[in-house]
Amino acid sequence: MQRLLIILGVLFLLAGLAWPWLSKLPWGRLPGDIAIEREGFSFHFPLMTSIVVSIVVSLLIWWWRK
Repeated sequence: MQRLLIILGVLFLLAGLAWPWLSKLPWGRLPGDIAIEREGFSFHFPLMTSIVVSIVVSLLIWWWRK
């Protein structure tokens, strides 16, 4: 558990440092993401982004356990 928390902390630190470049990626704006914008109201549901992230995380966990 300690090793996992350290790895997650390092990943969050790296993501924070790389945020200026990561924010330019199209995450949250992929085809299949739902965005409804009306006057005084906006709703965003990153469906396709969630699916892609889930697949990547599942593959990484599978690779790590192998």
